[in-house]
Amino acid sequence: MSNPTNQYNLCGAVELLLTAQIYNQSERLAENDLPAKIRKHYWDSGTKSVKRPINVRTEDVTAIYGINNVDFEITELPFIEFEKFGSELRLTVFDLAKGWFLKQDGAIEQIRMNPVLASFYEEDGADVSYEDARRTVRPKERDREYLDSLVAEIAASDKDVDLLTLVHLIAPEDVRQRMNELVLTSEQEKKIEKIMQAIKHREYLREIGLCEIGKMLFIGLPGTGKTSAARALSEKLSIPLVEVRLSMITSQYLGETSKNIDKVFELAKKLNPCILFIDEFDFIAKTRMSDENAALKRAVNTLLKAIDEISLIDDGVLLIGATNHPNLLDRAAWRRFDEIVDFPPPDTRMRKDILDLVLSKVKGEFNTQEIAEITDGFTGSDLRMVVREAVLHSLVLDRTYITQSELVSAATDFSNRVGLMMKEYSLA
Repeated sequence: MSNPTNQYNLCGAVELLLTAQIYNQSERLAENDLPAKIRKHYWDSGTKSVKRPINVRTEDVTAIYGINNVDFEITELPFIEFEKFGSELRLTVFDLAKGWFLKQDGAIEQIRMNPVLASFYEEDGADVSYEDARRTVRPKERDREYLDSLVAEIAASDKDVDLLTLVHLIAPEDVRQRMNELVLTSEQEKKIEKIMQAIKHREYLREIGLCEIGKMLFIGLPGTGKTSAARALSEKLSIPLVEVRLSMITSQYLGETSKNIDKVFELAKKLNPCILFIDEFDFIAKTRMSDENAALKRAVNTLLKAIDEISLIDDGVLLIGATNHPNLLDRAAWRRFDEIVDFPPPDTRMRKDILDLVLSKVKGEFNTQEIAEITDGFTGSDLRMVVREAVLHSLVLDRTYITQSELVSAATDFSNRVGLMMKEYSLA
């Protein structure tokens, strides 16, 4: 072998060729047996699958592994044929290829992360496990390509495609902040764990007739992490998130609100398994207390009925409502939820943990305990704003590290700004 880089390039090309041939010949293997980078590249939106046969071209190897000059690199290997017309690559002697690959440095580790290869090499006597490899590969439901293909199918068959503009669809792989990066209370962790177990044992719950499970209400001030928790739960469970704001539906489709509420719930059912996240849930209470618009009151009744009729167990939809004003909700709204999760402003310990997380990649000398103690009443979102201001201030000074004084100053400025806004609001 000429050099390590060349060996890496050859291993990538051979891995793809072996994976393609084994996948093509085994009907028991499915999309979730393919490593995500291969599955995403070959995903077919029309069939919502990876169609057989997988053909390997030089541009496929380049796109998946970042390898250039593939046709030149593979000339060292006698078991690969390159067809210039179409730039297609083929294995000419499979046994020679699978033996060569197994002898390369790091091959066992690659096989252990590739269920297609693990299924073959396990039967061939190698020290690998197909089941273990399956656990390392994220399911197709995490992929943006999978969600986009579902949306395309819905848009093609539904005459009311404008509804898709009213919801924000998030694929699990697009979520930036994961569950282990959130600072949660022990009570929040317990309730989230409970719902995760319910999803895991969904079939058992159906068998014993417990279907009224899977409707959560997140309550707390803005910036306390309600939306972040819902998105992180989507990433953790590997299911897409459907976000909708009630005020947007009603303002955009006044007169057709009831119809579109029904359609939001139908959309969630079509995208199952998924999370339906309804923000601004207190909009219900404001509408129910108002005498201004009978159509909106009918829409509220439609929403409450839709909540009653959707089920995590039967429909595969986890419903999460979120409100900044729980005091406005009446009994009719509260009783729709089997779990209430409170998101209080973080205490000193939680503020320090949040700062430690946010500052984990920021260079500088700072004392997060001190900042936590002077930011009483700040939410997680507020603390991120403080860090952002300190970082931007350092960049203005042409520095890529921050100081304690910059954090203190940013916290003080933020507190003064909020105080001024509250004063102006009260005078107005």
